[in-house]
Amino acid sequence: MSVGAHYQGIIERYRDRLPVEASTSIISLAEGNTPLIRLENIERKIGRGIELYAKIEGQNPTGSFKDRGMTMAVTQAVAEGSKAIICASTGNTSASAAAYAARAGIRAFVLIPQGNIALGKLAQAMIEGACVIQIKGNFDDGMQLVKDVASAAPVTIVNSINPYRLQGQKTAAFEIIDALGRAPDVHGIPVGNAGNISAYWTGYSEYAAVSPATASCSFCTDVCRYQAAAKAQSRPRMFGYQAAGAAPFVRGEMVDEPETVATAIRIGRPQSWDLAWAAVRESGGAVASLTDDEILQTQRMLADTEGVFCEPASAISIGGVLRDIDNGNIAEGSLITCTLTGHGLKDPDTAIKQSEGAVIEIPAELDAVKSAILDNL
Repeated sequence: MSVGAHYQGIIERYRDRLPVEASTSIISLAEGNTPLIRLENIERKIGRGIELYAKIEGQNPTGSFKDRGMTMAVTQAVAEGSKAIICASTGNTSASAAAYAARAGIRAFVLIPQGNIALGKLAQAMIEGACVIQIKGNFDDGMQLVKDVASAAPVTIVNSINPYRLQGQKTAAFEIIDALGRAPDVHGIPVGNAGNISAYWTGYSEYAAVSPATASCSFCTDVCRYQAAAKAQSRPRMFGYQAAGAAPFVRGEMVDEPETVATAIRIGRPQSWDLAWAAVRESGGAVASLTDDEILQTQRMLADTEGVFCEPASAISIGGVLRDIDNGNIAEGSLITCTLTGHGLKDPDTAIKQSEGAVIEIPAELDAVKSAILDNL
Protein backbone atom coordinates (compact mmCIF):
# COMPACT_ATOMS: atom_id res chain seq x y z
CA MET A 1 0.00 0.00 0.00
CA SER A 2 1.50 3.32 -1.04
CA VAL A 3 1.93 6.16 1.42
CA GLY A 4 -1.20 8.29 1.51
CA ALA A 5 -3.40 5.63 -0.08
CA HIS A 6 -6.83 5.01 1.40
CA TYR A 7 -6.54 2.33 4.08
CA GLN A 8 -8.57 -0.74 3.12
CA GLY A 9 -8.02 -3.20 5.95
CA ILE A 10 -5.59 -5.91 6.94
CA ILE A 11 -6.01 -8.16 3.90
CA GLU A 12 -5.01 -5.43 1.47
CA ARG A 13 -2.17 -4.32 3.75
CA TYR A 14 -0.72 -7.82 4.23
CA ARG A 15 -1.82 -9.63 1.06
CA ASP A 16 1.61 -11.18 0.58
CA ARG A 17 1.33 -12.87 4.00
CA LEU A 18 -2.29 -14.04 3.85
CA PRO A 19 -4.06 -16.89 2.00
CA VAL A 20 -5.82 -14.82 -0.66
CA GLU A 21 -5.41 -14.57 -4.40
CA ALA A 22 -5.43 -11.49 -6.64
CA SER A 23 -8.96 -12.38 -7.75
CA THR A 24 -10.36 -12.87 -4.23
CA SER A 25 -13.28 -10.58 -3.36
CA ILE A 26 -12.37 -9.08 0.01
CA ILE A 27 -15.01 -8.58 2.71
CA SER A 28 -13.66 -5.79 4.88
CA LEU A 29 -14.70 -2.97 7.21
CA ALA A 30 -11.19 -1.44 7.18
CA GLU A 31 -10.25 -3.35 10.32
CA GLY A 32 -6.79 -3.29 11.85
CA ASN A 33 -4.31 -0.41 11.92
CA THR A 34 -5.21 0.00 15.61
CA PRO A 35 -3.26 2.25 18.00
CA LEU A 36 -0.20 1.04 19.88
CA ILE A 37 -0.13 3.36 22.87
CA ARG A 38 2.80 3.75 25.24
CA LEU A 39 1.49 3.67 28.81
CA GLU A 40 3.84 6.37 30.07
CA ASN A 41 2.03 7.13 33.35
CA ILE A 42 2.04 3.49 34.39
CA GLU A 43 5.69 3.20 33.33
CA ARG A 44 6.63 6.03 35.68
CA LYS A 45 4.92 4.24 38.56
CA ILE A 46 6.61 0.89 38.02
CA GLY A 47 10.05 2.16 36.91
CA ARG A 48 12.71 -0.55 36.38
CA GLY A 49 13.40 0.63 32.84
CA ILE A 50 10.23 -1.00 31.56
CA GLU A 51 8.67 0.12 28.26
CA LEU A 52 4.98 -0.79 28.23
CA TYR A 53 2.65 -0.52 25.24
CA ALA A 54 -1.01 -1.39 24.78
CA LYS A 55 -2.39 -2.57 21.45
CA ILE A 56 -5.87 -1.04 21.49
CA GLU A 57 -7.95 -3.60 19.59
CA GLY A 58 -11.17 -1.99 20.80
CA GLN A 59 -10.62 0.51 17.96
CA ASN A 60 -11.58 -2.11 15.38
CA PRO A 61 -14.91 -1.55 13.55
CA THR A 62 -17.08 -3.62 15.94
CA GLY A 63 -14.96 -2.77 18.97
CA SER A 64 -12.85 -5.91 19.36
CA PHE A 65 -9.96 -7.90 17.91
CA LYS A 66 -12.42 -10.40 16.42
CA ASP A 67 -12.71 -8.26 13.28
CA ARG A 68 -9.16 -9.20 12.23
CA GLY A 69 -10.09 -12.84 12.02
CA MET A 70 -13.60 -12.28 10.76
CA THR A 71 -12.54 -10.42 7.63
CA MET A 72 -10.47 -13.46 6.61
CA ALA A 73 -13.06 -16.05 7.67
CA VAL A 74 -15.96 -14.36 5.88
CA THR A 75 -13.85 -13.56 2.82
CA GLN A 76 -13.03 -17.27 2.53
CA ALA A 77 -16.61 -18.34 3.23
CA VAL A 78 -17.86 -16.13 0.40
CA ALA A 79 -15.09 -17.38 -1.90
CA GLU A 80 -16.29 -20.94 -1.23
CA GLY A 81 -19.89 -20.00 -2.03
CA SER A 82 -21.25 -20.09 1.51
CA LYS A 83 -24.56 -18.30 2.09
CA ALA A 84 -24.47 -18.39 5.89
CA ILE A 85 -22.03 -18.39 8.79
CA ILE A 86 -22.45 -19.58 12.37
CA CYS A 87 -20.61 -19.12 15.65
CA ALA A 88 -20.87 -19.64 19.38
CA SER A 89 -20.01 -16.51 21.28
CA THR A 90 -19.65 -14.80 24.64
CA GLY A 91 -20.41 -11.60 22.71
CA ASN A 92 -17.58 -10.17 20.64
CA THR A 93 -17.52 -12.94 18.03
CA SER A 94 -21.27 -12.64 17.51
CA ALA A 95 -21.02 -8.88 16.98
CA SER A 96 -18.18 -9.27 14.50
CA ALA A 97 -19.78 -12.17 12.64
CA ALA A 98 -23.03 -10.25 12.30
CA ALA A 99 -21.26 -7.17 10.93
CA TYR A 100 -19.16 -9.00 8.36
CA ALA A 101 -22.10 -11.16 7.27
CA ALA A 102 -24.12 -8.00 6.72
CA ARG A 103 -21.24 -6.54 4.72
CA ALA A 104 -21.07 -9.69 2.60
CA GLY A 105 -24.83 -9.99 2.15
CA ILE A 106 -25.04 -13.42 3.77
CA ARG A 107 -26.84 -14.75 6.87
CA ALA A 108 -25.31 -14.98 10.34
CA PHE A 109 -26.46 -17.36 13.08
CA VAL A 110 -25.03 -16.79 16.55
CA LEU A 111 -25.45 -18.97 19.64
CA ILE A 112 -25.04 -17.09 22.91
CA PRO A 113 -25.29 -18.24 26.54
CA GLN A 114 -28.45 -17.10 28.30
CA GLY A 115 -27.83 -14.31 30.81
CA ASN A 116 -24.05 -14.37 30.27
CA ILE A 117 -23.52 -11.80 27.53
CA ALA A 118 -22.89 -8.09 27.96
CA LEU A 119 -25.71 -6.00 26.50
CA GLY A 120 -23.34 -3.88 24.43
CA LYS A 121 -22.36 -6.98 22.49
CA LEU A 122 -25.86 -8.43 22.20
CA ALA A 123 -27.15 -5.13 20.84
CA GLN A 124 -24.56 -5.21 18.05
CA ALA A 125 -25.47 -8.70 16.88
CA MET A 126 -29.18 -7.88 16.92
CA ILE A 127 -29.03 -4.56 15.09
CA GLU A 128 -26.71 -6.02 12.46
CA GLY A 129 -29.33 -8.58 11.54
CA ALA A 130 -27.98 -11.81 12.95
CA CYS A 131 -30.31 -14.62 13.93
CA VAL A 132 -29.55 -14.73 17.65
CA ILE A 133 -30.12 -18.10 19.30
CA GLN A 134 -29.91 -17.98 23.09
CA ILE A 135 -29.17 -21.32 24.73
CA LYS A 136 -29.66 -22.45 28.31
CA GLY A 137 -25.99 -23.26 28.74
CA ASN A 138 -22.54 -21.69 28.59
CA PHE A 139 -20.17 -20.90 25.73
CA ASP A 140 -18.69 -24.38 25.73
CA ASP A 141 -22.15 -25.92 25.28
CA GLY A 142 -22.77 -23.52 22.41
CA MET A 143 -19.46 -24.36 20.76
CA GLN A 144 -20.26 -28.07 20.76
CA LEU A 145 -23.71 -27.38 19.27
CA VAL A 146 -22.18 -25.22 16.54
CA LYS A 147 -19.78 -27.99 15.56
CA ASP A 148 -22.60 -30.53 15.56
CA VAL A 149 -25.00 -28.44 13.47
CA ALA A 150 -22.35 -27.38 10.96
CA SER A 151 -21.84 -31.01 10.01
CA ALA A 152 -25.50 -31.25 9.01
CA ALA A 153 -26.39 -27.75 7.75
CA PRO A 154 -24.96 -25.55 4.94
CA VAL A 155 -23.24 -23.05 7.23
CA THR A 156 -19.58 -22.10 7.73
CA ILE A 157 -18.20 -21.98 11.28
CA VAL A 158 -16.37 -18.72 11.98
CA ASN A 159 -15.14 -19.44 15.49
CA SER A 160 -11.38 -19.68 15.92
CA ILE A 161 -11.40 -23.37 14.97
CA ASN A 162 -11.64 -21.87 11.47
CA PRO A 163 -7.95 -21.53 10.50
CA TYR A 164 -8.63 -18.41 8.44
CA ARG A 165 -9.61 -16.63 11.66
CA LEU A 166 -6.11 -17.09 13.07
CA GLN A 167 -4.56 -16.01 9.79
CA GLY A 168 -6.34 -12.67 10.08
CA GLN A 169 -5.57 -12.27 13.78
CA LYS A 170 -1.84 -12.82 13.29
CA THR A 171 -1.66 -9.41 11.57
CA ALA A 172 -1.77 -7.66 14.96
CA ALA A 173 1.74 -9.00 15.60
CA PHE A 174 2.83 -7.64 12.22
CA GLU A 175 1.48 -4.20 13.12
CA ILE A 176 3.30 -4.19 16.46
CA ILE A 177 6.64 -4.94 14.85
CA ASP A 178 5.99 -2.45 12.05
CA ALA A 179 5.28 0.23 14.68
CA LEU A 180 8.20 -0.55 17.03
CA GLY A 181 10.76 -1.54 14.44
CA ARG A 182 11.44 -4.73 16.41
CA ALA A 183 9.65 -7.49 18.27
CA PRO A 184 8.84 -6.88 21.94
CA ASP A 185 10.59 -8.91 24.62
CA VAL A 186 7.29 -9.95 26.18
CA HIS A 187 3.72 -9.98 24.91
CA GLY A 188 0.84 -10.21 27.38
CA ILE A 189 -2.57 -11.34 26.20
CA PRO A 190 -5.96 -12.44 27.61
CA VAL A 191 -6.74 -16.12 27.09
CA GLY A 192 -10.27 -17.44 26.67
CA ASN A 193 -10.80 -19.71 23.68
CA ALA A 194 -7.03 -19.34 23.12
CA GLY A 195 -7.03 -18.63 19.40
CA ASN A 196 -5.51 -15.17 19.77
CA ILE A 197 -2.36 -16.18 21.64
CA SER A 198 -1.82 -18.81 18.95
CA ALA A 199 -2.38 -16.27 16.17
CA TYR A 200 0.02 -13.71 17.64
CA TRP A 201 2.74 -16.33 17.98
CA THR A 202 2.22 -17.31 14.35
CA GLY A 203 2.51 -13.65 13.33
CA TYR A 204 5.65 -13.03 15.38
CA SER A 205 7.18 -16.23 14.02
CA GLU A 206 6.42 -15.40 10.41
CA TYR A 207 7.93 -11.92 10.75
CA ALA A 208 11.05 -13.60 12.13
CA ALA A 209 10.94 -16.11 9.24
CA VAL A 210 10.57 -19.02 11.65
CA SER A 211 8.04 -21.80 11.22
CA PRO A 212 5.84 -21.67 14.36
CA ALA A 213 4.82 -24.65 16.45
CA THR A 214 1.30 -23.25 16.18
CA ALA A 215 0.94 -24.23 12.52
CA SER A 216 -2.81 -24.81 12.35
CA CYS A 217 -3.54 -25.34 8.68
CA SER A 218 -2.10 -26.47 5.38
CA PHE A 219 -0.96 -22.97 4.45
CA CYS A 220 1.17 -22.36 7.54
CA THR A 221 3.15 -25.57 7.83
CA ASP A 222 6.90 -25.40 7.30
CA VAL A 223 7.57 -21.78 6.32
CA CYS A 224 4.24 -20.40 5.15
CA ARG A 225 4.17 -19.81 1.40
CA TYR A 226 2.46 -16.51 2.13
CA GLN A 227 5.43 -15.43 4.23
CA ALA A 228 7.68 -12.73 2.79
CA ALA A 229 11.16 -11.74 3.97
CA ALA A 230 11.97 -11.59 7.67
CA LYS A 231 11.26 -8.25 9.35
CA ALA A 232 12.28 -9.11 12.92
CA GLN A 233 15.34 -10.65 14.54
CA SER A 234 13.57 -12.14 17.56
CA ARG A 235 10.25 -13.29 18.99
CA PRO A 236 8.67 -12.35 22.33
CA ARG A 237 7.87 -14.55 25.29
CA MET A 238 4.10 -15.07 25.28
CA PHE A 239 2.37 -14.52 28.63
CA GLY A 240 -1.27 -15.61 28.68
CA TYR A 241 -3.67 -14.55 31.43
CA GLN A 242 -6.97 -16.07 32.50
CA ALA A 243 -9.64 -15.23 35.05
CA ALA A 244 -9.30 -17.36 38.18
CA GLY A 245 -12.82 -18.72 37.76
CA ALA A 246 -12.18 -19.70 34.13
CA ALA A 247 -8.57 -20.85 34.04
CA PRO A 248 -8.21 -24.26 32.39
CA PHE A 249 -4.63 -23.54 31.26
CA VAL A 250 -3.56 -22.61 34.78
CA ARG A 251 -5.31 -25.66 36.26
CA GLY A 252 -4.05 -27.95 33.52
CA GLU A 253 -7.54 -29.28 32.82
CA MET A 254 -10.85 -28.18 31.36
CA VAL A 255 -13.33 -26.30 33.56
CA ASP A 256 -16.97 -27.35 33.34
CA GLU A 257 -18.59 -24.31 34.96
CA PRO A 258 -16.41 -21.25 34.25
CA GLU A 259 -17.38 -18.04 36.04
CA THR A 260 -15.91 -14.54 35.90
CA VAL A 261 -16.97 -10.93 35.52
CA ALA A 262 -14.76 -10.87 32.41
CA THR A 263 -17.42 -12.37 30.13
CA ALA A 264 -15.22 -12.36 27.02
CA ILE A 265 -12.97 -15.03 28.57
CA ARG A 266 -15.63 -16.99 30.48
CA ILE A 267 -14.63 -20.17 28.67
CA GLY A 268 -13.75 -23.47 30.31
CA ARG A 269 -13.02 -25.64 27.29
CA PRO A 270 -10.82 -23.63 24.90
CA GLN A 271 -10.82 -24.85 21.32
CA SER A 272 -7.19 -23.88 20.65
CA TRP A 273 -5.77 -25.82 23.61
CA ASP A 274 -2.85 -27.48 21.84
CA LEU A 275 -1.95 -24.43 19.75
CA ALA A 276 -1.91 -22.16 22.79
CA TRP A 277 0.30 -24.50 24.79
CA ALA A 278 2.66 -24.69 21.82
CA ALA A 279 2.90 -20.89 21.72
CA VAL A 280 3.61 -20.60 25.44
CA ARG A 281 6.16 -23.39 25.57
CA GLU A 282 8.00 -22.55 22.36
CA SER A 283 8.27 -18.87 23.35
CA GLY A 284 9.45 -19.59 26.90
CA GLY A 285 6.36 -17.83 28.21
CA ALA A 286 3.89 -18.59 30.97
CA VAL A 287 0.21 -18.68 31.92
CA ALA A 288 -1.32 -17.25 35.09
CA SER A 289 -4.69 -16.19 36.46
CA LEU A 290 -6.09 -13.06 38.10
CA THR A 291 -9.09 -12.74 40.38
CA ASP A 292 -12.10 -10.72 39.32
CA ASP A 293 -11.13 -8.03 41.84
CA GLU A 294 -7.67 -7.77 40.30
CA ILE A 295 -9.17 -7.57 36.80
CA LEU A 296 -11.58 -4.78 37.74
CA GLN A 297 -8.91 -2.89 39.64
CA THR A 298 -6.72 -2.91 36.53
CA GLN A 299 -9.61 -1.80 34.33
CA ARG A 300 -10.15 1.22 36.60
CA MET A 301 -6.44 1.97 36.78
CA LEU A 302 -6.09 2.01 32.99
CA ALA A 303 -9.05 4.34 32.64
CA ASP A 304 -8.12 6.86 35.33
CA THR A 305 -4.34 6.71 34.80
CA GLU A 306 -4.02 6.49 31.03
CA GLY A 307 -7.48 7.37 29.71
CA VAL A 308 -7.78 3.91 28.14
CA PHE A 309 -11.24 2.35 28.54
CA CYS A 310 -11.24 -1.37 27.83
CA GLU A 311 -13.58 -4.19 28.77
CA PRO A 312 -12.63 -6.29 31.83
CA ALA A 313 -11.18 -9.21 29.88
CA SER A 314 -8.78 -6.83 28.12
CA ALA A 315 -7.45 -5.37 31.36
CA ILE A 316 -6.21 -8.77 32.50
CA SER A 317 -3.22 -8.55 30.14
CA ILE A 318 -1.97 -5.36 31.82
CA GLY A 319 -2.73 -6.62 35.33
CA GLY A 320 -0.91 -9.84 34.60
CA VAL A 321 2.29 -8.31 33.27
CA LEU A 322 2.43 -5.78 36.11
CA ARG A 323 2.29 -8.64 38.61
CA ASP A 324 4.90 -10.61 36.67
CA ILE A 325 7.20 -7.58 36.69
CA ASP A 326 6.78 -7.35 40.46
CA ASN A 327 7.49 -11.03 41.05
CA GLY A 328 10.52 -11.09 38.76
CA ASN A 329 9.07 -13.22 35.98
CA ILE A 330 9.64 -10.32 33.58
CA ALA A 331 13.10 -8.75 33.60
CA GLU A 332 13.88 -5.10 34.22
CA GLY A 333 14.38 -3.09 31.05
CA SER A 334 11.96 -5.24 29.06
CA LEU A 335 9.95 -3.91 26.13
CA ILE A 336 6.42 -5.21 26.71
CA THR A 337 3.30 -5.11 24.56
CA CYS A 338 -0.16 -6.09 25.77
CA THR A 339 -3.30 -6.74 23.78
CA LEU A 340 -6.44 -4.95 24.95
CA THR A 341 -8.98 -7.06 23.12
CA GLY A 342 -12.21 -5.05 23.39
CA HIS A 343 -13.62 -1.59 24.06
CA GLY A 344 -15.03 -0.72 27.47
CA LEU A 345 -18.40 0.22 25.96
CA LYS A 346 -18.91 -3.46 25.24
CA ASP A 347 -19.86 -3.83 28.91
CA PRO A 348 -20.91 -0.42 30.27
CA ASP A 349 -22.89 -1.84 33.20
CA THR A 350 -19.77 -3.34 34.78
CA ALA A 351 -17.89 -0.07 34.37
CA ILE A 352 -20.67 2.00 35.95
CA LYS A 353 -21.04 -0.36 38.90
CA GLN A 354 -17.41 0.01 39.91
CA SER A 355 -16.93 3.71 39.16
CA GLU A 356 -15.85 5.63 42.24
CA GLY A 357 -17.17 9.05 41.26
CA ALA A 358 -20.87 9.52 41.99
CA VAL A 359 -22.98 11.69 39.71
CA ILE A 360 -23.49 15.06 41.40
CA GLU A 361 -27.01 16.46 41.16
CA ILE A 362 -27.35 20.23 41.53
CA PRO A 363 -29.73 23.01 40.49
CA ALA A 364 -29.10 24.57 37.09
CA GLU A 365 -27.48 27.60 38.68
CA LEU A 366 -23.99 29.12 38.29
CA ASP A 367 -23.21 29.20 42.01
CA ALA A 368 -24.15 25.56 42.37
CA VAL A 369 -21.85 24.61 39.51
CA LYS A 370 -18.99 26.65 41.03
CA SER A 371 -19.49 24.99 44.40
CA ALA A 372 -19.51 21.52 42.87
CA ILE A 373 -16.25 22.23 41.06
CA LEU A 374 -14.49 23.74 44.07
CA ASP A 375 -15.64 20.94 46.35
CA ASN A 376 -14.13 18.34 44.04
CA LEU A 377 -10.82 19.94 43.05
